[in-house]
Amino acid sequence: MVGSMNAGKIIADLMRREGGFVDHSADRGGPTKYGVTAATLGRWRKLGRPATREEVMALEVSEAIAIYADEYIIGPRLHHIDDERLRGLLVDCGVHSGTKRAVQWLQAALGVAADGVIGPVTLGALARSDPRRVYLQVLALRLRFLGQLITRDAKQAAFAHGWMNRVAEFLDA
Repeated sequence: MVGSMNAGKIIADLMRREGGFVDHSADRGGPTKYGVTAATLGRWRKLGRPATREEVMALEVSEAIAIYADEYIIGPRLHHIDDERLRGLLVDCGVHSGTKRAVQWLQAALGVAADGVIGPVTLGALARSDPRRVYLQVLALRLRFLGQLITRDAKQAAFAHGWMNRVAEFLDA
């Protein structure tokens, strides 16, 4: 599916963290299933609109897996990252906060221009870096971002416990 990387485990872990169908009033992504938002599903299916609540509810596991592989691993070029822990973290960040932002966090951790696109400069810097240090710096950027979300929009505090558990899982790894 995605070359030699362990995309299956990354996606299975991601779907476990995301859970099944959720439609929380404070969630700016609207209804989700397996973490796939209405906007993502609508774009994936080329509907020209976000998917309806019912369309999200009917999402099958196989389609969610295909979306994750294509939109969150291959599309942002995360399959070029050799370190599986870092790749898994970035995929999770991409699903949770946007793939461009996840790549920008990687680039900031590497000290290269944060344009949100993985290219030769990013990959070269990554090859010369300590993956553990980069991993921890991406986690720190993610935590700061989540704190800023809650500070800017108090309704997001409803998700703070879950977000911290999610980040803690990457610290435990």
